Amino acid sequence: MGLDPGLRRLALGTLLAAYPGPTPPPWALDLVGAGLAGYTLFGTNVETPAQVATATAALRDARTDVLVAIDEEGGDVTRLAHATGSPYPGNAALGAVGDVALTRRVYAAIGAELAASGITVNLAPTVDVNSADENPVIGTRSFGADPLRVAAHSAAAVDGLQGVGVAACAKHFPGHGATVADSHLELPTVDVPLDVLRERDLPPFAATVAAGTRAVMTAHIRVPALTGDRPATFSRTVLVDLLRRELGFTGTVITDALEMKGASVAAGGVGPAAVAALAAGADLLCIGAKVDAALVEHVVTEIVAALGDGRLARDRVEEAAGRTAELAAWTRPGGGPVPDHGDLGYAAARRAVRVEGIVAGLDRPLVVQVHATATMAEGRVPWGLGPHLSDAEEVRVVAGETDPAALRTLAGDRPVVLVGRHLHRLPGGAELVEGLAAVHPVTVVEMGWPGSWRPAGVRGFVATYGASHANGRAAAEVLGLAG
Repeated sequence: MGLDPGLRRLALGTLLAAYPGPTPPPWALDLVGAGLAGYTLFGTNVETPAQVATATAALRDARTDVLVAIDEEGGDVTRLAHATGSPYPGNAALGAVGDVALTRRVYAAIGAELAASGITVNLAPTVDVNSADENPVIGTRSFGADPLRVAAHSAAAVDGLQGVGVAACAKHFPGHGATVADSHLELPTVDVPLDVLRERDLPPFAATVAAGTRAVMTAHIRVPALTGDRPATFSRTVLVDLLRRELGFTGTVITDALEMKGASVAAGGVGPAAVAALAAGADLLCIGAKVDAALVEHVVTEIVAALGDGRLARDRVEEAAGRTAELAAWTRPGGGPVPDHGDLGYAAARRAVRVEGIVAGLDRPLVVQVHATATMAEGRVPWGLGPHLSDAEEVRVVAGETDPAALRTLAGDRPVVLVGRHLHRLPGGAELVEGLAAVHPVTVVEMGWPGSWRPAGVRGFVATYGASHANGRAAAEVLGLAG
């Protein structure tokens, strides 16, 4: 016996799915016609701006108010520019510059590109306060470690996006910046009293609510004082009492991807996670990146079953679908040519670069890029100085597998520019840098969160606060190596 058509449509109205490839397959279009709230686009869905515009137009032909979302943070997390790296610096670089008007302009430029491609919701900005230097998943995605600075830039980012008609989504509530684990892989814990959250983590969310953000994304983190052993995504105390009643948020609560281990393992699967999130007060459920028609139908079946057995109240699901429909009604689908914002992102990245020590006089150096894995949020995106070098040899190495003496021999009488992301966190990274610097002139370019670690014996230390295409060009220019 099939599902009740009305209940199926109601459940579909709370789901943000995904599809493979550059063209929406027939099943994806059929689900939109059946009431699916919308889709999130990932790098696998993006080839060219024109192709994305064609894909979103096809989705809109299936239903005019379909939501099309994307994670386009600039900096290290980009989908539109996943093949080359973003032409915009990310939040850490913008926070380092400290120019709120610049942040607004950068996010307006990003929003204009999204609108031209038919994308209506940006799952950004990240407004987490990166209070843990060793945070493996936020880092350069954050505007910084100071709550007031993060709050000011977060509000500006929301203004920039929504001023061009793209809905902003402040993430990850109630704050992912103090974690030392990645919620894609496990359930992180932030074991602090509520007073600490109010002082450290909540000001940026309060600022984005005041700025009118249309959406807020939940975090798959455990805050024992609020959530017990469950993630915040499943907590009414977090999503209703704290976010809606205390902070006054009236927009759409979007979950982080339910396929992430921080949610799916805690609930016993994506379907039960969807039910738990709806019951807690979430409105729009991001299923994840690896989605097909069968998974969507599985989640719908689980929601309908929960409506039947009392785990979910119908008015709660109707409220969720209604808030999602309000978000869709607010958005203004764009179209047309992608605007040219000139050198905006590259100029911003240059302003963010910080130099310690001496970086002048690097004549045809050996540039050594140290391999670093990407987080699941970032994906595999090119980074480094390579595309920007004019007259320098580049080699790529793995920290724990490379002998400093071998690099010294390869360099000969040339200075070495050693480029990395979170160099001190890589196995053998600190030893490689300091071992080489002890016997050879070395300049370090740190393209991750710079934190407090500084390698001993280096000639110069350059922090870019991100690894986007713009950040790489800025570093090459500061070092005098750009073409």
